[in-house]
Amino acid sequence: MTIAPQNLSDPVVAAFVAAVNAHDQEAFFALLTPDATMSDDGTDRNLTEWTDREMFSSRGHMDVIKETDGGRSLVANYRNDTWGEMRTAWRFEITPEGRVSRFETGQG
Repeated sequence: MTIAPQNLSDPVVAAFVAAVNAHDQEAFFALLTPDATMSDDGTDRNLTEWTDREMFSSRGHMDVIKETDGGRSLVANYRNDTWGEMRTAWRFEITPEGRVSRFETGQG
């Protein structure tokens, strides 16, 4: 059973998942701080290049299975046209202003 984005506990994370699933780059980047960072499998990546390759040009989609830490940590089945589907873990750092300053993902 999956958790619909609108039912996630943290509204910023909910908007992040919704933007990914809608392939809405404008909404996605509006959620991030200008200096946002990210890592994949423990290695920092270029956020713009990674999201283009792994999310937007490859039609990424997150089906959230579980949330913890007030909705700032997720387990999701993530799929895209490049890699197929895999179980992934996501962790988000949210600023007091309600923007994502960092997210970390990796196979989980």
